[in-house]
Amino acid sequence: MEEIYSVKLSKVISEFALEVLHLPDLPENIDITCSRVNRPGLQIVGFYDYYEQARLQIIGKVENMYLSKMTKKERLAKLDDFFKTQPAGVIFTSSLPVDDEIVELAGKYRVPLLRTTKSTSDFMAALIAFLNIELGPRITRHGVLVEVYGEGILLLGDSGVGKSETAIELLKRGHRLIADDAVEIKRVSATTLVGRAPEIIRHYVELRGIGIVDVRRLFGMGAVKESEKVDLIINLEPWQEDKMYDRLGLDSQTTNILGIEVPSIVLPVSPGRNLSVVIEVAAMNNRQKKMGYNTAEEFNKRLMQSMGLE
Repeated sequence: MEEIYSVKLSKVISEFALEVLHLPDLPENIDITCSRVNRPGLQIVGFYDYYEQARLQIIGKVENMYLSKMTKKERLAKLDDFFKTQPAGVIFTSSLPVDDEIVELAGKYRVPLLRTTKSTSDFMAALIAFLNIELGPRITRHGVLVEVYGEGILLLGDSGVGKSETAIELLKRGHRLIADDAVEIKRVSATTLVGRAPEIIRHYVELRGIGIVDVRRLFGMGAVKESEKVDLIINLEPWQEDKMYDRLGLDSQTTNILGIEVPSIVLPVSPGRNLSVVIEVAAMNNRQKKMGYNTAEEFNKRLMQSMGLE
């Protein structure tokens, strides 16, 4: 069974500077569990099929204008039916006026009632993005997440293979640390994963023989970052003489995390190999691929042409 996550209504209010018109309880005690939102135009006219009570309901100028054209009796009846469903919350946009009758219904059915100055489209886009991050499916992986040339690189491998030491070397070369040892990964859209560190170990790195070091204090604020997309996974493993490693890069590999396929490579670790430089090249190469240029494919094409096979 898929785990259900929640975000406190107090955090939503703080994030968007919402005006509170009515709250049935302290906002710290009210949980929002659905990342989808709804404009209840169809519900106002009485259609409740496929209606999700857990969604935040957004009332904009269109819904407000429709309600204003009803008689008071009709409007009260429609709004009573709507608030009776006890939605997770109702938010008026564009600083729309909210009649006392609506506030009374919110109090009667214990529904949070809020208002924002933002336009409906802008507010909905920002709210959905916020809820996707806060409520997205998540998993914790043992590894290191760093930002290298704008690419989020997730380093995986057995304990002691050198992930933290490599991260420190990358920091010295001007790149940034997101998480060491434990990486919390969230799926924020159908194609995007975002990683961050658990609060208790944020900005810390464990180095065997030295102990815990505070990266933010040693290298400065520019060496850390709160979160980053996971663009590439690099699996570090001890060099195996009898194993065939990819030398051209024609075979594209991916790793599935939370239903999203992320490009991945296996990087053998051996004494004297400068992993930080290799990872920098891997990051730039991955970025180049996303921009439409694949060096391995271009080289293979030139090779085939030189052999008269193309």
